[in-house]
Amino acid sequence: MDYPKNLLKPILVYLKRLEGDLLRRKGELKKEDPYADTSRFNDNASDDAEAASQFGHAQSEVLSKETEAALTRVRQTMNRVEQGEYGKCLKCKKMIDTDRLGIDPTAEYCVNCAKSKG
Repeated sequence: MDYPKNLLKPILVYLKRLEGDLLRRKGELKKEDPYADTSRFNDNASDDAEAASQFGHAQSEVLSKETEAALTRVRQTMNRVEQGEYGKCLKCKKMIDTDRLGIDPTAEYCVNCAKSKG
């Protein structure tokens, strides 16, 4: 059973909005990264200021990777919607419970396969 197109349209609209939000967040993180400020090389910052920059950079890197992973999941889900594969478990090919998709529209696996996968 496939989902009717009229049910998939709002999901696709949501995913496109989420993609835009993630792209904006990715840009913000790039600007917030202390290492993006090239003028920091011109000063003789104290050790604690440099440590704060390193911590800020590490934090920015982690958040950027998480954002990129979420962006990839959203784009993969949009592809599944367009190919008529949305809501099907990637492993067993059965339909994913709608409650699960309601919580996470990018879910790729049904509950049983997700449990056995992890």
